Amino acid sequence: MKIGLLGGSFNPAHAGHRLVSTMAIQQLGLDQIWWLVSPQNPLKSEAEMAPLGERLKSANKIADHPRIVVTDIESQLDTQYTIDTVHALQQRFRDVRFIWLMGADNMIQLPKWSKWRELVDTIPIAIYPRPGFTLKARLSPAASTYRTAWLDRSDATLLPSLKAPALCFLEGPENPISATSIRQNAKAGSTKNS
Repeated sequence: MKIGLLGGSFNPAHAGHRLVSTMAIQQLGLDQIWWLVSPQNPLKSEAEMAPLGERLKSANKIADHPRIVVTDIESQLDTQYTIDTVHALQQRFRDVRFIWLMGADNMIQLPKWSKWRELVDTIPIAIYPRPGFTLKARLSPAASTYRTAWLDRSDATLLPSLKAPALCFLEGPENPISATSIRQNAKAGSTKNS
């Protein structure tokens, strides 16, 4: 089985998550996408984080696709960092070929992640376009460091069968929605109505 892993806070889940998931299923030839709803992203503030149960409920409602599986497996595995989650999943599901999915915005900040080089050397990575970030991601220090491991977009279906490091920039519509803007708009709306 070929499974894409889309990790994040999903605070809240939105149509952009679903768009990149269906795009990755199609372009990478994946059997499933697992949304790994994180108990707490170490790079984000706990103050604005909705409870995990609420975020799981939101993700299940938005996913609404037979090949998208919403899970809180990081809570079950007791992992906080992506590299630890990936290692645990690879140990638990030895017959599965996992692909890490990340937005172009995350590719730019990848060097801030715990053991980021080990992550790139452990799991193939597909990067999906994000408005205002796609070109910057292609020119980012992380992308430059692994330039020889890039696949051409036309070879994207090969990514699940390759040994890491292997990276591929996907192409498709760039959804401007972000969980941050959704929260800010909701906050502005509640302030206006008070």
